[in-house]
Amino acid sequence: MRIAVLTNEYPPNVYGGAGVHVEYLTRELARLDNHQLDIRVLSFGDQRIEQRNLHVRGFEPSADVPAADPRHRKFIETMMNNVMMAGSIGEADIVHGHTWYSHLAGCLVKQLSGAKLILSTHSLEPHRPWKQEQLGTAYNASTWVERTAYQNADGVIAVSKSMQEDVQELYGVPRERIEVIPNGIDTDEYRPKFNPAVLKRHRIDPDRRFILFVGRITRQKGILHLVRAIRHIDQDIQIVLCAGAPDTPEIEREMTTLVDEARRASKHDIIWISKMLPREEVIILYSHATIFVCPSVYEPFGIINLEAMACETPVVASRVGGIPEVVTDGETGRLVAFEARGETDFEPVDPRTFSEDLAHAINELLYDEERLRTMADAARARVEEQFAWSAIARRTLEFYEKCLGTA
Repeated sequence: MRIAVLTNEYPPNVYGGAGVHVEYLTRELARLDNHQLDIRVLSFGDQRIEQRNLHVRGFEPSADVPAADPRHRKFIETMMNNVMMAGSIGEADIVHGHTWYSHLAGCLVKQLSGAKLILSTHSLEPHRPWKQEQLGTAYNASTWVERTAYQNADGVIAVSKSMQEDVQELYGVPRERIEVIPNGIDTDEYRPKFNPAVLKRHRIDPDRRFILFVGRITRQKGILHLVRAIRHIDQDIQIVLCAGAPDTPEIEREMTTLVDEARRASKHDIIWISKMLPREEVIILYSHATIFVCPSVYEPFGIINLEAMACETPVVASRVGGIPEVVTDGETGRLVAFEARGETDFEPVDPRTFSEDLAHAINELLYDEERLRTMADAARARVEEQFAWSAIARRTLEFYEKCLGTA
């Protein structure tokens, strides 16, 4: 089977869950025994990897592009990459696209080669209205590309039941074309690892409790709501915000202002690590953290929670999207009620109450040693039983075979 995987992100250029998904899925597909699989990954960047049956090639814009609105430039460059990717694939049986960034290439390859078009649903543009801050009216174009791809897809992999419903409602994809296959985790790599020196390097006191956030500075991840919650969290706790890659200069300034206000309004040690750390260091932060906090306002799955749970860290998270399919309320952490303003406005109806509820859920667990230990054990067990990448790769291959009619 000739499989072409199309993606914006691939190591070392990974900044979100979709990139993590592609990295591990392709690795595990390449490892499957007794299958003649040729896997080609086409991504954005300067990657070029040849490892047995796994071949990776990155693409970058070949020329400067004109753009009447500077915010359109990224979209136009993305489309240029898509055309180059489509022209480089040749023959394929399966073309598997991840996020709208690569969907135009998938549509073109389907027409040029006759390959079956499979899309993995990591997020959907109509549910990310804040992207207009980045793209301007190019957001309308990215949504059009995404809609066109889903209307032409032979099969769709939804990372959660919540995403399955969204694909049906937003784009009318028939239920029989959708398979729910969750994200996964490498349980050998993501496990408890302790190194106080790493904490000290980032000005974190390893002898004191801390809560941890890891993620991009974007409205989707709810980081601003967590910062507003700090004044309501127990004052003896360190707050570690491993938050970088802001969507826009405006949200970076907003984040800076809120952190400064939180420092003035409370006695917390607030440690803001504003760069994206190497995976090895993030695993150490997960492992030392008392609680991991995921305050997302929109989260199709929430692979970040799997990472924390694999490191035996209880999670406090918003009850949104696919998160309840990962975090079991009362067993592996706590889920905080979240009511969005509307179908396309994912800010909470009452932001103050949401922030206070986050703080209350955190405070409830902070000093309950027995409960924290029980949740930590349950979190690790759930990850091992339900989310191993090897099993997810096998299920993905079975879906490929189903779409090809060879199952």
